[in-house]
Amino acid sequence: MTVSNVKILVVDDEPAIRKLLRVGLTSEGYTVLEAINARDAISQVAEEQPDLILLDLGLPDMAGHDLLAKWRSDALELPVVVLSSRTDETGIVKALEIGADDYVTKPFGMKELAARIRVALRHRLQQQGERPIFKTGDLSVDLVKRIVKVADKEVKLSPKEYDILRILVQYAGKVITHQHLLNQIWGGSTDVQYLRVYVRQLRQKIERIPDQPQYITTETGVGYRLREAEQN
Repeated sequence: MTVSNVKILVVDDEPAIRKLLRVGLTSEGYTVLEAINARDAISQVAEEQPDLILLDLGLPDMAGHDLLAKWRSDALELPVVVLSSRTDETGIVKALEIGADDYVTKPFGMKELAARIRVALRHRLQQQGERPIFKTGDLSVDLVKRIVKVADKEVKLSPKEYDILRILVQYAGKVITHQHLLNQIWGGSTDVQYLRVYVRQLRQKIERIPDQPQYITTETGVGYRLREAEQN
């Protein structure tokens, strides 16, 4: 998939935002489609078959969360990047739990948005089969042998630490919410503070400077994001 073949559907009722995205994304080489409400977006997805959706949560005819939930319940597998004014973290967490691939807060920079789009598109292609060995910087994770190395030196992780890292590797580049990690590892019955303790321990083992992490970054009030894999 080359950039010139990628169609991005912008779903936003603000003309100024749509213009900004149209100009910026077109200059990046993407084909841009626009929808001003949920009904228009549903129609365009069916007719135009875009490769990625940029979704504003504040639509006039349907809440963006409800539209996203409908698409996911209909088994729509397109990457969806939420555009949010971030009035509250609860709304962002809800969107990610429903099935958003990422979120970008308004106002946003086009370079950051373009980078998030590239990650979401790459992740979609990689979902057909997990890479057996994940690499980013000095960190490598062998998902088959369960071996973690930093600068070619093996690092011993506890089972829970490895499980957290494995899930972050699976969704590298994407935000994984606290609740998703708690559900996957502890069945949702554990307090988020318990998760923070394990992430802190994990950082002590894989980060060069644990208090300034380069691999596992915190999305405040939302969750964690693992730096995406290096591209060969």
